Amino acid sequence: MSSTKTLDGRTFARMLAGGADNIRANEEYINDLNVFPVPDGDTGSNMCCTMDKGLADISGLEPATPLGRIASAFASGTVLGARGNSGVILSQFFRGFANALSGLETAGVAELAGAFESGVKQAYAAVVNPTEGTILTVFREASEAVSKQLESIETIEQLLEIHVLQADDTLKRTTEMLPILAKAGVIDSGGAGYCYIAQGMKQALEDPAFKPSQHQENAGKPSGTDINLDAFTRDSELQFGYCTELLLRLQSAKVDVESFDPQVILDYLQSIGGDSIVCFKDGDVIKIHVHTPDPGLVLQQCRKYGEFLTVKIENMALQHQEVLMKKAPKKNIAVIAVAPGEGIAEVFRGQGADITLGDNPSTGDFVNAISSIDAENYLILPDDANVMMAAQQASEMVKGANVFVVPTKTVQEGFSALSIYTPDVPSTEGLVADMTDAASNVTSAQIACATRDAVLDGLEVKKGDFIAMYRKDHIVCARQSMFEALSDLLDDIEGIEDMEILTLFWGNGVTEADSLKAYEIIRRRFPDLEVDTYYGGQEVYSFYLGFE
Repeated sequence: MSSTKTLDGRTFARMLAGGADNIRANEEYINDLNVFPVPDGDTGSNMCCTMDKGLADISGLEPATPLGRIASAFASGTVLGARGNSGVILSQFFRGFANALSGLETAGVAELAGAFESGVKQAYAAVVNPTEGTILTVFREASEAVSKQLESIETIEQLLEIHVLQADDTLKRTTEMLPILAKAGVIDSGGAGYCYIAQGMKQALEDPAFKPSQHQENAGKPSGTDINLDAFTRDSELQFGYCTELLLRLQSAKVDVESFDPQVILDYLQSIGGDSIVCFKDGDVIKIHVHTPDPGLVLQQCRKYGEFLTVKIENMALQHQEVLMKKAPKKNIAVIAVAPGEGIAEVFRGQGADITLGDNPSTGDFVNAISSIDAENYLILPDDANVMMAAQQASEMVKGANVFVVPTKTVQEGFSALSIYTPDVPSTEGLVADMTDAASNVTSAQIACATRDAVLDGLEVKKGDFIAMYRKDHIVCARQSMFEALSDLLDDIEGIEDMEILTLFWGNGVTEADSLKAYEIIRRRFPDLEVDTYYGGQEVYSFYLGFE
């Protein structure tokens, strides 16, 4: 075994690549650790995407880049690339890790142990109600094991050995810590993902010849989409300005980095007539997005505070059709809703959503959506409990805009919230409260086809069975027919006799004839229930049902 006593930026970058490579190799296994045997959690995929974005953000740095800068750039990438709750928590762990290494050229055992502790604190702080038996516990106990033995640890390899062994041991015990895991007989999927990352980092440290696989080297790079250069000729006039994006690293010689408020830049961008502004600070890096007729002014102003890491300027006449080619008046409220299906997206847009995002968007997807439309206020509807943290993280990162997250945890709740949406209201806060209240009155249920055998709450589920789920934490039944599952679900919904409205979205794999049969089953059982059916186009669930 090699003996590394001082960790530099080059080695740490190789370790991060090793961690990403290892979790990617085990992505499907982690996805299969979902408590329910339907592929809607995708923890492995979420964590892979989060790691890949971090790697993309360090790919252009010089090999001799200091450790602190590598850690900071990687953490910033993971924050914007974070998908799902597991990805957000992982990004916050790396953010805390990077904070502890800020300004360091290299780190020894003590500094690295402190970075792990800082990562744990940041991850716990990011979760409103931390739950033990999850990835958080794996973080904490692995880091505590290192701290307890710190005096006897001489090399980075020894530190990682202790960290990885404890992480693995804790992961095995997550099944005992969390009742829902014990019932399903599985370990925590987020914790498993982190164990693969930690193992990969350790492997890459011990093997200097380690090479990241192709997917890492290409992660996050432009797709090479064609640009229509004929959209702006020698006789054209600049009508739409330039889409200007940059990463600015604050410089100690120019500003007090720790106390610098990005509001200074935001005020300037607004003073020169900038549109679609996003400006937020992540450590000592400022991310800026603005539409402006004179990007030179933006660059000149920003250099007063630091130096550029990346700059991208695009003539908006050359951009794709989704970019508005005429300046629209500033909206009072813009609504961004998650819609995991083309039919759901169409319905939500009909209810007033300005932008719909597909299944499982990242923090960066929300930030980009906010920056693409000019409004006084923004409402985000996550429509999935697993997307809530990414939406909340995005709302906190965007400065100079009023961003509200309506805490919708299901598509059904999102539909109900949008049903009372009114853009011209005197109080946006009051509207958010009303939409939140409407969502809270929905009872959500869903029917999906099982993708593997499982035993849940004593119920034996076979691959191919249709599972009816109520409030997402209770399996009602597993039947061979989706219609049998629907009938059992109707028997199980508490207080259904007093409910007035049922909204049903039918997904891909379900025919219109199937949806009509489901409608008839419901109306036959509950003739006084108003039933509205829509094509949703969702991939995983045969039916989404919302009772009010």
